[in-house]
Amino acid sequence: MLTPYSVFIVDDDAPMRDSLLMLLRGEGLRARAFAGAADFLNALPDDRYACVVTDVRMPGMEGPELIRRLRSLRGDAWPIIVITGHADVPLAVQTMKAGVTDFIEKPFDPDRILESVRGCMAALDVLNAERTQQEETQSRLLTLTPRERQVFDALIEGRSNKEIAQALDISPRTVEIFRAKVMTKMQAGSLSVLVRMGLRALGR
Repeated sequence: MLTPYSVFIVDDDAPMRDSLLMLLRGEGLRARAFAGAADFLNALPDDRYACVVTDVRMPGMEGPELIRRLRSLRGDAWPIIVITGHADVPLAVQTMKAGVTDFIEKPFDPDRILESVRGCMAALDVLNAERTQQEETQSRLLTLTPRERQVFDALIEGRSNKEIAQALDISPRTVEIFRAKVMTKMQAGSLSVLVRMGLRALGR
């Protein structure tokens, strides 16, 4: 399971930590383990994308609090898998509401953990691609002149060349020239592609 993302294990049960480390590393994953939530937060890695596998019942700081902190710090870029030997419906609901990706009861089948981690990695691939595309679009936007940006914004709003010409007090022919320049600089092969790029970049 070759992947550029790390998996961080947070569990105060040493045998469980070691077991998970062996399992994940045996699949070719970069895995690191921490003995508790406080230890993990104090040495918080700076990975842009990662998967966290954490127990719920731990001394010092329990899983739900760790989940809340990680969600505020990393959001969707760090999907969280909860493992616990104290599963009950309220706890499962609490953690799922906090934003965890999966909830797995101990003892568990190793394949169950691997399946869940693979799902997180696939989701991170999609998120990484989307964010890379957004960053590329933002970079291209910076190459537009003020007038080109005005035309770009108007196109994203769905305005016609005639409407843009009237709003900017220029001729429709001039709008066409600026529109062509915008398409070239944004590397958009069609208006529909340009609109999709713009909507993603502007978070609409």
